[in-house]
This record gives sequence, structure tokens and C-alpha cells, in this order.
Amino acid sequence: MARRAVEQELSRERILEAARHLFVTKGYRAISMRSIGQHLGYSHGSLYYHFKEKAELFYAIVMEDFDHLCQLLNQVKDMPEQAGTGKVERLLLEFIRFGLNNAHQYEIMFMIRDEELLSYCRAEQARCFEVFASIVRGNMDLNEHSLEAMHTVPLSLFLSILGFISYYIQDRVTYEEVEAAAITHVKTLCRVL
Repeated sequence: MARRAVEQELSRERILEAARHLFVTKGYRAISMRSIGQHLGYSHGSLYYHFKEKAELFYAIVMEDFDHLCQLLNQVKDMPEQAGTGKVERLLLEFIRFGLNNAHQYEIMFMIRDEELLSYCRAEQARCFEVFASIVRGNMDLNEHSLEAMHTVPLSLFLSILGFISYYIQDRVTYEEVEAAAITHVKTLCRVL
């Protein structure tokens, strides 16, 4: 099959989605470019048109997912205030919503245990945390919080949200199914602010 025909039929997006699913369900080490190609019904050679190696494919997935999450967090920052829900509360709820409604992505982003892959994820996790922390700090009152709290509160909130998602993600529930628990959790956390 000619390269142009393969490119039209097998999109980068289809490869990323299939690889994301396989990495989560079977593990990074158990998956090869050949197995991804077979899953898609193509030869592994057609994948190399888009990605030079499996590690490059994995990194593309990580980058895409973190870009999407950071974009969602920034949208919360730019939203006008709403009665009854502060920006930090909305930020935390949107983070939980993303994690539970995008379980495969979240697991790759925050729950991968493979040492080889952690280096790909750690830099992106730090970038995501900085977006998150800047929004939290932007909504903290310097008159009510010490400089130390300006650093510790965002991290504590971030870790607590990751824990909430990790607890519920095991049951493969959607955000809507645990929304009441998420709201209660977030309101409790935000009393710190």
C-alpha cells in the first residue's frame, strides 16, 4: 500500500487512541508496534510513517493528554465568577471530572508505574502542577496566608485530588456517578482557603 494511502486511512489520532488503550490495559512493555498495528488491522510498518519508535508514540500520548488537561484548567481560570462556587472549587471539580471521565488518559498521565516511562510523565506532571498551582495561588489572599502556605496549599490540594481520582477510578465510575462525593470533598478541601 502506498504511503499516501496509508496516511489517509490510518490517522495519527487513531494510532494514539489505540496505543493509549493498549498501554493501559496490557502494559507498556507487553505492547509492541506490531501489536498496535494488529489491533488496528494494519502492518506495524504503517505505524512507523507516523512514529519512529514505541517510546515516541508513548510520549506523543502523554503530551497530548497533558495539553488537553492544562487547556481545561486554564479555561477555569478564565471563567467569570459563579455564585456559590469559587474558582478553586471549580478547578478541583474539573480536574476530578477529567480524571474520572478520561480514565485511560489519567492512568497513563498519573498512575503509570514503569520506571522507563516515569521520566516522560514527570516533566508533564510538573508542568500541569504549575498551571494548577498558579490558579490556586491567584485565588489565595496574601493577607490571610503565609508565603509558606502559598507553596504548600496548592501541592496539598493537588495531591488530595489525585488521591480522590485514584480511589474512584478503580471502580470505573464516571464523574456524574460520584459528583456528590466530589463536591463534598472539594468543599472540605477549600475550607483551608
